[in-house]
Amino acid sequence: MMYLILAWRNIWRNKRRTFITMASIVFAVLLAILLNSVKEGVLIKMQENVVSFYSGAIQVHKNGYWDEKTLDNSIAYSDSLITQLVNHEEVNVAIGRLESYALAASEKYTKVCMVVGIEPENETLVTSLDKKVIAGDYIRSEDESVLLSEGLAEYLKLTVGDTLVIIGQGYHGVSAAGKYPIKGVIKFASPQLNKTMVYLPMKLAQQLFDATNRLTALVLDIDDVSDADRIEKELTLTTSDEYEVMGWKVLLPELNQVLEGERAENVIFLFVLYMLIAFGIFGTVLMMTIERQYEFGVLIAIGMRNLKLSSVVVLENIMISVLGAIAGTMLSIPMIGYFYKFPIRISGDLEKAYENFGFEPIFYFSIAPKIFYSQTIVIFCIALVLSLYPLLKIARLKPVSAMRT
Repeated sequence: MMYLILAWRNIWRNKRRTFITMASIVFAVLLAILLNSVKEGVLIKMQENVVSFYSGAIQVHKNGYWDEKTLDNSIAYSDSLITQLVNHEEVNVAIGRLESYALAASEKYTKVCMVVGIEPENETLVTSLDKKVIAGDYIRSEDESVLLSEGLAEYLKLTVGDTLVIIGQGYHGVSAAGKYPIKGVIKFASPQLNKTMVYLPMKLAQQLFDATNRLTALVLDIDDVSDADRIEKELTLTTSDEYEVMGWKVLLPELNQVLEGERAENVIFLFVLYMLIAFGIFGTVLMMTIERQYEFGVLIAIGMRNLKLSSVVVLENIMISVLGAIAGTMLSIPMIGYFYKFPIRISGDLEKAYENFGFEPIFYFSIAPKIFYSQTIVIFCIALVLSLYPLLKIARLKPVSAMRT
C-alpha cells in the first residue's frame, strides 16, 4: 500500500512529464481504435452488400443440390419446413426460389441465362430487388411477365415491353419453353449478375419448368450477417438430413477469401502501427528515465534498495498506462459513435471506382466492443513492456555517477 501511495504521488510530482507520457498513450489508443474501427466497418459493410446482392446469408436446399444444381434436386414446398426455419428467433423470413439455367432469346440474339422464379413481395426483404429496377416496373405475383438484367437486355437488344423467349429443360427432363413480355429492367452492381439474370414470378417459373409446387432453395433473412455461421450450425442440428443448410461463406467462397485476406493485411498493418506507437511511447519513457537519473541516484544513496525503487517505478508506469488507456478509450467512444451515425462519404474518382465495383462510396465505422477493449489492452501491454527499460537502468545504476549527471 505504501508503494502505491508513493507511486501515485510521484506521477503527479512532475505533472508535465506525466501528461506527456499519458498523451503518447492516449494518442496511440485513439489512433489504433479509429483505424481498426473504419477498417472493420468497411469490411462488414462490404460483406453485407455482397450477400444482399443475391445469395442471402443462409440458404436451405435438398441434400446434394449444391454439388449438382439441377431441377431434379429440387424440394417440394413444405409449410412445416418453413415454419421450423422461421421459428428460429433470429430468422426473419424464408423465401422460396426456383433456379435453372436456360437459353434467353430475342429475334436475332441468344444467350445462356439464369432463370429465377421468385416470390416478388418477399424477395424485396432479402435483396431489395425492387430498388434495382432502372426501367419499367417491378413484377408482382400475379404477373405473367419478367424482369431482365441490364447487361442481358443490352446484349439481346431488348427493352421494356419487348418479348423474351426462354428455352430450356424442365423438371425430370421435360422441355421448357415460353415467351414473356418484359415488365422491367434491373441493374446489379455485380457485372456477372448483370449479364445473366431473368426473374419470373414463382408460379410462372414453376409452370415454365413443369415443376409445380417445387423449389430449389429457401433463402433466409437474418438481422446480422456476422451471426450466419452460428445460426447455420443451429439450424443444421434441428433440420432433417434431407436438407443441407449453407451459410454465405460456402455460398460465396470468393468473398470469404477476400475478407480473410483483408483481415490478414489488417493484422500486418496494425503490427506496423503498434511498432510506431511503441517507439513513440519509448521516447517519452526514455526522456522520463534520463530526467530522473539524479533522483534515482539520491534515493539509492540514502539507502533505498534497487528492487524497491524498481517496484515503485513499475507501479508508476502501470498507473500512467492505465490512465492513458482509459482516457484514450473514453475519447474514442464519442468519436466512433459520431462517425458510426454519420459515416464519411468519399467523392471524385475514388467514388466512381467504388460504385463501379458495386460498393457504396462510404467509409463506415464499426462499434463492436472488441475494437475498443482489444486496442486498449494491446497499447497497455506495450507500455508495460517498455517499462522494463527504466528497470534495467535502475538495476545497473551507480549512485555517484547518476548524481553527477
